[in-house]
Amino acid sequence: MEGKAKNTKTNGDDKMIQEAFERLQKSYAQSNHRQKFEIINNAFLFANSAHKGVKRQSGEPYIMHPLAVAQIVSEEMGLGSTSICSALLHDVVEDTDYTVEDIRSVFGDKIAQIVNGLTKISGGIFAGAASAQAENMRRLLLTMSDDIRVILIKIADRLHNMRTLGSLLPAKQYKIAGETMFLYAPMAHRLGLFAIKTELEDLSFKYEHPEEYKQISQKLEATAANREKIYQNFATPLSPKLDELEIRYKMQERVKSIYSIWNKMQAKKVNFDEIYDIFAVRIVFEPKPDVDVKKQCWDIYSAITNLYSLRPDRIRDWVSHPKANGYQALHLTVMGPDGQWVEIQIRSAKMDEIDEKGLAAHWKYKEYGGRNTIEEQTELDRWLERIQDVLEAPSPNAMDFLDTIKLNLYASEIFIFTPKGEIKTLPQGATALDFAYEIHTNVGDKCIGAKVNHALAPLSYKLSSGDQVEILTSRSQKPQSEWLNFVTTAKAKTKIESFLKKQKKEKIKEGEQLLIACLEKAEIEFSVQILDKFLAFYGYPKKEALYYALAEKQLELPENPQKILKEKTDNFLMKYVKKTFSAGTKDSNETKTVDTPLLDARQIDRKKTYILDEADFQKNYITSSCCHPIPGEEVLGFIQDDGHLEVHKRSCPQALTLKTRFGDRIISCEWAGHKVFSFPCKIEVKGIDRMGVLNDITQAITNELSVNMRKLVIDSLDGLFESVIDVFIHDMDDINQLSSRLQKIKGVKSVKKID
Repeated sequence: MEGKAKNTKTNGDDKMIQEAFERLQKSYAQSNHRQKFEIINNAFLFANSAHKGVKRQSGEPYIMHPLAVAQIVSEEMGLGSTSICSALLHDVVEDTDYTVEDIRSVFGDKIAQIVNGLTKISGGIFAGAASAQAENMRRLLLTMSDDIRVILIKIADRLHNMRTLGSLLPAKQYKIAGETMFLYAPMAHRLGLFAIKTELEDLSFKYEHPEEYKQISQKLEATAANREKIYQNFATPLSPKLDELEIRYKMQERVKSIYSIWNKMQAKKVNFDEIYDIFAVRIVFEPKPDVDVKKQCWDIYSAITNLYSLRPDRIRDWVSHPKANGYQALHLTVMGPDGQWVEIQIRSAKMDEIDEKGLAAHWKYKEYGGRNTIEEQTELDRWLERIQDVLEAPSPNAMDFLDTIKLNLYASEIFIFTPKGEIKTLPQGATALDFAYEIHTNVGDKCIGAKVNHALAPLSYKLSSGDQVEILTSRSQKPQSEWLNFVTTAKAKTKIESFLKKQKKEKIKEGEQLLIACLEKAEIEFSVQILDKFLAFYGYPKKEALYYALAEKQLELPENPQKILKEKTDNFLMKYVKKTFSAGTKDSNETKTVDTPLLDARQIDRKKTYILDEADFQKNYITSSCCHPIPGEEVLGFIQDDGHLEVHKRSCPQALTLKTRFGDRIISCEWAGHKVFSFPCKIEVKGIDRMGVLNDITQAITNELSVNMRKLVIDSLDGLFESVIDVFIHDMDDINQLSSRLQKIKGVKSVKKID
């Protein structure tokens, strides 16, 4: 019986695997690529054999994962046989006894190169656990220069992992979701994979904030009928006007993603009902071959604005100047017939396809007919070159590198003109000095100022789209440490840091030579013991600091160094110890806010959710000072270097960094009841002003709810009032009760907690 059951299960697995492979073949058959079914079939048989008998965490055969990644690569990215084979084989070298050479001998150099790149990214052979993700990112980008398909398959791999995240433990979910939001969603965005970027964000949000995800999903469902009505009222009069243009087009409603809605609610500090751009209208047309595509976009724009009133400040022309990730569309916002602003995106079918599947998938390594136009190549090529400049800098700090890349991935672009009219793309907020380094490292190093639109401007001048910039240089100029305060691009920051580091090394060497020369003059032989006495006398804990101070003329060496050497050892050693001890304890006194927790969190079972009991507060765990979590909010735990457990909100930006860099130290946590300790909280109340409203608010807080109020500030203007109230509460139940009671007061229109 047992053997029969096992055979039945094996047959069921084989059927599941075969069906998945047939779906992949069908997807590939419908593409425009040359039909290379034989090599795809060989890759599948090879991978299936290699992973035979291995199961995923969910219990399904492991080969289902490479098949799913290959399906994403084919169907959702539009890539061809080389990418599909590489996706099928992407875990073979890492997880089995096969080598890259085995892959090369069967499938050739190109597939072996891509599989090798994917194996290097996932290998886990990093210098230290703390910087693992930063080094991971670095490897990822280094590999991109060889073949963009490595990063595309890696993103597909992460997408499937996110789609199947439910089978993992909560702590693991937080780590992977945080990593995805920090690294992979921005990378997908930068490569123009809009649909995948949106899904990665939504899935990360779903696991990090399940309640908010559920609430927004339900509200979207409840308001769907009303949105459809608004769309129909808008589209029905417009269709005949577009028909007059004699173009083939489709008009459709596109709803904002759940994560985007939540993100806007947080940024604007508004409720769901106050988000007015939850949906947009997209018009995708098939361009006429004999008419310029830009002109056809503007013809559609004219048809819309002849019917509806335009909002001039909301026009975005990404057709004339595509974004650096290849995105092209004409955006406008008009007042619809229902009295609501409606955003419209106008794009050709090709623009739409590039937006959905990514520019990188179209122009680089096309497997069925060469590259697209030069214009489409250059922008991404330039970006890859800028990344390469950063990577080639001598040993950049892994953490700083990660933050810098993150900063640049999501930055909006501005377009700057050189004196000869050439366009350069920079991140929003870039300065004249960023532009100088964008031209060349030597230009940046020697930059003394700029002419922006023919007017003199300092290095720190923030550039705007359309500026024409000429860089002014001087041979005597050198990078300064304060330059780091006003550069934003990764390239500029890395080049300045590299120069300063080199310069500091030279200064330290110079200071060392000054000390040695001083001792030689006094006929004293340099030794470690002599150096220790100088360090103690001047109060420097490290020799590098002493040498640097000497080179910078911050210290004067005595004519007769024997005076220093003859001074009583006890006196200057005590001075040295006292100075270093006080310097070391000052910060610790400032940051110490609670008694040292007794629990060593490294002993906690990470497979279970840790319950935050009130009796253990400030003993077994502490709350973080960066986000001040309150009992009842969604939280997670982080094991600090000393083994103590620190609790963060799941939405805390610092927690996002911790999940990415130290994912193995994240613990799933839940609150127990909290009714003894109080936590500070700010409540914002808005409404229509009237006589006695302030009295009603204070009565509700202090008398009816017995909440301790610390401070109340109220402003009234033109019949409206805004109030911010500082209160002490025990948990989120207190806040919910307080909000509910305040909203019942006559004239009060909104009540919300302020982070």
